[in-house]
Amino acid sequence: MRAYLTLHEPATSRNWYARGLWRDQTFYALLAAHVAARPDAQAARDGSRSVSWLKLQLWVDAVAEDLAEQGLTAGDRVSFWMSNKLEALVMFLACARNGYACNPSLHRTYTCAEIGGMLDRLSARAFMTEPGWGADRAKGKLETVLADVSSLRKVYEPASLPHPRTTQLDTPAWSDPDSVRYLAFTSGTTGTPKCVMHSDNTLLANARDMVRDWRHGPRTRLLTLSPISHHIAWVAFAEWLVAGCLLILDDPPPGRSRLDWVRETRATYVMGVPTHAIDLLAEQARRGISRIGDVEVFYMAGSPIPPPVAEAFVRQDIKPQNVYGMTENSSHQYTHPDDDTDTIVTTCGRGGTAYEVKVFDTEDTAREVPPGTAGHIGGRGAALMLGYFGNQSGTEESFNRDGWFLSGDMGVLDHNGNLKIVGRLKDLIIRGGHNIYPSHIEALALRHPQIEKAAVFAVPDERLGERACIAIIGDIDAKALLVHLDAQGLSKFDMPEYFLRVDAFPLTASGKILKRVLVQQAKDGVITPVPIRLGKTKDMA
Repeated sequence: MRAYLTLHEPATSRNWYARGLWRDQTFYALLAAHVAARPDAQAARDGSRSVSWLKLQLWVDAVAEDLAEQGLTAGDRVSFWMSNKLEALVMFLACARNGYACNPSLHRTYTCAEIGGMLDRLSARAFMTEPGWGADRAKGKLETVLADVSSLRKVYEPASLPHPRTTQLDTPAWSDPDSVRYLAFTSGTTGTPKCVMHSDNTLLANARDMVRDWRHGPRTRLLTLSPISHHIAWVAFAEWLVAGCLLILDDPPPGRSRLDWVRETRATYVMGVPTHAIDLLAEQARRGISRIGDVEVFYMAGSPIPPPVAEAFVRQDIKPQNVYGMTENSSHQYTHPDDDTDTIVTTCGRGGTAYEVKVFDTEDTAREVPPGTAGHIGGRGAALMLGYFGNQSGTEESFNRDGWFLSGDMGVLDHNGNLKIVGRLKDLIIRGGHNIYPSHIEALALRHPQIEKAAVFAVPDERLGERACIAIIGDIDAKALLVHLDAQGLSKFDMPEYFLRVDAFPLTASGKILKRVLVQQAKDGVITPVPIRLGKTKDMA
């Protein structure tokens, strides 16, 4: 087996097992259990096909057998770069069966050269892709790039993947749920991606919490709207295998919209980001449809839920689920079914038992701050990653001296343990020594019905260091926006002093706004924020 440098500690592991947070179950073992219990039940579907649990296992076994024939051994890395198709699930589960580490986090926005670099970085032994996929596939010469990846043994396309076997594979399946199973390059907004390592157990710990607390089971119809290159899709994957429900991929057939797909598949649990919800609600209103299909719960992560979105769901008897997490620790913080609308809109809830959160002083990360105080969000628990692949220094720097993982995000815990996100630590705007928290302003701005999206970022200032600029997608003018923020209770000391209307924001592959790009564009003169001021308020400097 290939050796990995990880955070795995036997004493800590024994604790997770004793508490039932980790179990002797791999992803493949869960698949096999569903086959034994309900072999002919529908397990998963994309836009053109549906498979039962048994057919899925037979397909997984065929691919696992083929990978082994290429000479791969436990611990080897397998990557794929493709759209939301069943083949992705099959490849991941084949890796789980044989003890390989699977890397699905290659975004469509990457170039062929970037893919080659990441495969080299992982020393990938096998790779799956589909024709035409990627930012520059027509001119990127992927075949030439792959020829230079010396570790590669096999390149698959969906059409060349082995067909399902007629009988189950009789060789023993890999049985260690604590070995590295999942490798994901982060899609953060602040720089070069690290590569996160997870085991079956670190991913399943969070899934078990969410399935238990939200009472998902075989009757659930789970639709993930996130691309399979994004971590939310693999949170959905883990929940699917824990619940034994139907997993539906975001792959509407040609001519059908996402709203059509939600309705056609009769999804009851939809997972995505607020942008997905906003777009679905807009299409629903435009088409005069009274209800979004059979949806009962709508999971939203990645950015604050605008209050009008939550209210629109509640009116349809759809429960919004506000979620916070990272690739490093999955969807560890989430609201619960019995939370009221205010808790759902203003916080990310109290989460589950697999991850513990504390808030630390931003200058002294060993010092915990009391409830109600903003600080650096830290955490630890059974859902935490095993470290960053090939990056000892990056792993060390991500923890405080007491072993709490530091997220890079700022937040506030209330007295009930609900977490409110304040913003990225690096997004913090310091105006003449005064701290301004962008996410607070954004959340207030999004309460206005004429604002679709908002981002607050720093504009350099010679005298004060920085001033706040608010960029929006929407029809509201600058004066009306400031009046709205004032009515919402925003302090005059936090008021944006620049305004920018845009048609679209620069985004990460997972849909997060790239504020560093906005900052750079403002410095380069690509965008020109307009100075604004509320009423006759004097300069606050």
